[in-house]
Amino acid sequence: MQKKILVVDDDPDIVLMLTDRLEALGYATLSAGDGQRALELLESEDPGLVLLDLQMPRMTGLEVLERLARQEQAILANRPPIIVMTAHGTIQSAVEAMKCGAADFLTKPLDMDHLTLVMQKALEREGLKRHVAVLRQEVESRYGTIVADTPAMASLIAEIKQVAASDATVLLLGESGTGKELFARSIHQWSTRVEKPFVVINCVALTETLLENELFGHEKGAFTGATTQQKGKVEMADEGTLFLDEIGDMAPDLQAKLLRLLQDREFHRVGGTRVVRVNIRVIAATNRDLSTAVKQGAFREDLFHRLNVIGVSIPPLRERPDEIPRLAELFLQRYTKETGKAGMHLSASALRTMRAYPWPGNVRELENAVARAVVLAAGHEIGPEHLRLPHDYEEKSQVDEEEPQVREASALPYHQAMERHRYFLIEQALKRTHGNQTKAAKALGLQRSYLARVLKQKQAEDRKDAK
Repeated sequence: MQKKILVVDDDPDIVLMLTDRLEALGYATLSAGDGQRALELLESEDPGLVLLDLQMPRMTGLEVLERLARQEQAILANRPPIIVMTAHGTIQSAVEAMKCGAADFLTKPLDMDHLTLVMQKALEREGLKRHVAVLRQEVESRYGTIVADTPAMASLIAEIKQVAASDATVLLLGESGTGKELFARSIHQWSTRVEKPFVVINCVALTETLLENELFGHEKGAFTGATTQQKGKVEMADEGTLFLDEIGDMAPDLQAKLLRLLQDREFHRVGGTRVVRVNIRVIAATNRDLSTAVKQGAFREDLFHRLNVIGVSIPPLRERPDEIPRLAELFLQRYTKETGKAGMHLSASALRTMRAYPWPGNVRELENAVARAVVLAAGHEIGPEHLRLPHDYEEKSQVDEEEPQVREASALPYHQAMERHRYFLIEQALKRTHGNQTKAAKALGLQRSYLARVLKQKQAEDRKDAK
């Protein structure tokens, strides 16, 4: 697709010269003789780059830039790069143009080779900016699965949003898989540091030596093979957020160095003597009981108090079963989109099984189960068998769900109760045989044709009730 370039100049000869050169280079062109017309074309034609003269009638180039700078942030973010041109190349006009958002500044008469180079660099920067925006959107979408279908979780999210507005250090506590990184990213997204880096480091994934180098970087010559200076994750997070995952497993010597970073926001690179200062917000997370670790001498008490300025406990999934269907649906949408298997849905029995299962792996395990089910299900319906959960929990779920069915049926007249329970027994048999009607009929001691007739009758009743 050709990049579209808007040329704005009140001199027709310059417009003709530029459009001829640009079209020879393979660009599509638009032109405007004044600032007002340029604004109209910017809105209607969506050019990829603008060449803007500063000295024009009706509305000058600077006035165009100032008008654009006052637009809403969402519109401003989609504005193409603007290169200004003028025969009156003063430092002051260059400064004013750049303050208003110009990407570069050129003086007339134009050097066409230089102009071509400046345009290429501006377009490359714009492409990178858009790519970063797409990646950020993908990350936010990937991690955007906080669900608050219970009062307790709604209260927790409200607390997290309040915490995000400050720069206080946060300690996230919870079992593995509860979504501690998701909450950390949400704090960053809801903070004033959202446009700055969010840097993650796993404190248990590396040895002590490697973790120190990963955190603080090293100076040239610090050790064999250190041929150049290397910045660490702490420096990369400057002005943004540093997320220390599994902080409870950090070695004691490193805990002391981290304590200094938290106290003074400064550190030394490995092998260095120069103090490096940073402006970071720290969020830490662990699945360990740090209070117990402090008592046992496995974790520094002073570091614990530095981290635990604001402590947030994330409840396990088994304590919030009402959120399971919504989370499962979110994961289902994600993985059906990724696999191209649109139209899939979770059966009622699959949802019952998921609500009864204790999810020792929490949200991460739920996500894996749904991803697995999307791959394994041949049709559009996902049943319990596709989740591949441990059988002892599946059987427990069937026992647990039978009790309310029996209580409900006992309140009905005899014949209605027997009819209701008949359907329930058949449904459970089909669940145990993963939908195989022949095996279900055999397990119940029924003829295959009789079971099929009962199911057909049930479907007819359901359609009638739906009307």
